[in-house]
Amino acid sequence: MTVRERQGVTGLGRLVGASLRNRSATRRWAAWVLAVAGPALVGFGLLPFRASIGLAAILFSLLLPVVAVGVVGGMQPALTAVVVGFLTAAFLFAPPYGSVRINRKGDLIAAIAFVVVGAVVGILVDRLSRLADKQAALRRLATLAARAAPPDEVFAAVTEEVGRLLPADITRMLRYESDGTVTSVAGWNRSGAPVPLGDRAHFGGKSLSTFVSQTGRPARVDGYADASDPVGAAAREQGFHSSVGTPIFVEGRLWGIMAASLASDRPFSRCTEARLADFTDLVATAIANAESRAELAASRARVVAAADQTRRRIERDLHDGTQQRLVSIGLELRAAETMVPPELTELRAQLSGAARGLADVVENLQEISRGIHPAILSKGGLGPAIKTLARRSAVPVQLDLRAGQRLPERIEVAAYYIVSEALTNAVKHARASVVHVDIKAHNHFVRLSIRDDGIGGADPTKGSGLIGLRDRVETVGGRMEIASAPGTGTSLLVTIPINLS
Repeated sequence: MTVRERQGVTGLGRLVGASLRNRSATRRWAAWVLAVAGPALVGFGLLPFRASIGLAAILFSLLLPVVAVGVVGGMQPALTAVVVGFLTAAFLFAPPYGSVRINRKGDLIAAIAFVVVGAVVGILVDRLSRLADKQAALRRLATLAARAAPPDEVFAAVTEEVGRLLPADITRMLRYESDGTVTSVAGWNRSGAPVPLGDRAHFGGKSLSTFVSQTGRPARVDGYADASDPVGAAAREQGFHSSVGTPIFVEGRLWGIMAASLASDRPFSRCTEARLADFTDLVATAIANAESRAELAASRARVVAAADQTRRRIERDLHDGTQQRLVSIGLELRAAETMVPPELTELRAQLSGAARGLADVVENLQEISRGIHPAILSKGGLGPAIKTLARRSAVPVQLDLRAGQRLPERIEVAAYYIVSEALTNAVKHARASVVHVDIKAHNHFVRLSIRDDGIGGADPTKGSGLIGLRDRVETVGGRMEIASAPGTGTSLLVTIPINLS
């Protein structure tokens, strides 16, 4: 991902984060307003029917706003709605009207039942809402990890989801380093202020990083007043009073820690560590997958680089060794031919034929050498090398080359072999009458478009040379799109980043 693209993603993330914060605040206010006004509105709305309905029916109706408030705002607004509902029902529908006294036994039982049931419903709805929010967050993160999103994007999403669910004032993901420090790799702040990333700090003393590193288990700190290590002192200076952290294990090793902090004096609930653990397991899976992909890409890059190096060595050995030796032998044969007496015409003809045959062998060997690794690619760059391929092609080639500057060697080699293989396929399989080759180099990408007017029907899944091309493209961080419907020719569109981050 380029710097400009990352800036765009960061800006979009800030806009989305601000929108979510505003929506969360609006939802909390709406819940409290509904907790107070909802039961009162229901009560006054049913007031004209007070003579025909009893207190129990009114209280049953008031369970609806309790459930609604629990869904919108959670347990505390729901319990507030229970209290407001009880007072409204007692004041308007329990004789003597206009007071909150309940004199009839049946009404008292109904009121007690309402309070108990309302409280239970509010708590259950709150827990179900939290569970639904948690499952939705995990589903979003799992989808993000499944589509092989970059680790930093997954980390940022995880810290934000965790911060909104707990809720916390700030959440951070820290990675343990081999030198006894921790590095901040992702963070989220409820206020919207940016969280510094990339900072490294030594840990020790009273801090989450120390406790988790020593025990490998979740830990919490309920006060930083006596913290002496840099991490704990920084938390105290930022105004945080309590923190909870859970370890992140990747394939059995302690990779890092997920930490959440509160600026208020109230500590996190006792179930916070368990709620964090579900997210750290997902993070561990995403990290393991990213490391596996990185190792696979590095392995493929080493294989391709070794093959290219072998080609260069063979080409050099052929040019500097075998070809030179054959040329020398050819000169010796020509010299021997001139020394043959005129009357030995048959011997002279044999030597002349041997010299011509040897010259043909040298020419063929030069063609093979150029196909293994063309010297013109190393000396002149991609443009001259592609023009040479076009001149030698058995199918007419129309070129549009807009890559004036020299590109990194790995990209020039990849682009050369992509064009070479595509032209070979056009000659052998496509039955094409013309091939269009367009190469454009921008600031950050090289784009190759290779199109022919052949019979089409190329299928990379059937073991064709296109598989090798795709591997080569992906090795340099690019992507390749193939369109080859029968009867419409074959089109390759390759995009290769010039600067891999």
